[in-house]
Amino acid sequence: MAAEAVEIDVATLAAWRAARRPHVVLDVREPWETALAPFPDALAVPMRAVPGRLADLPRDVPLVVLCHHGSRSLRVTYWLRAQGAADAVNLRGGIDAWSSEIDASVPVY
Repeated sequence: MAAEAVEIDVATLAAWRAARRPHVVLDVREPWETALAPFPDALAVPMRAVPGRLADLPRDVPLVVLCHHGSRSLRVTYWLRAQGAADAVNLRGGIDAWSSEIDASVPVY
């Protein structure tokens, strides 16, 4: 993917998942949020813990960073890019958009 893309929308992520395009969803919400509205197969690392887990994050596939509405994940995306993760992208609208537009079985909160 092009390094200049900072965000993708939920339709793009759904297409990636359907096509089995390699990527990792990095869910930076708090544990109570991920328990309430889980995202399937996401790597859950709360925003505050990301710096300490940087070495654990994959660098060979795009990281799609997810939060509730997209604000925290956008901040994490920019931070990851500053650390050399050029393929980190924010999921615009977060889990809220995913639930509204892609998978209504995911609770809205």
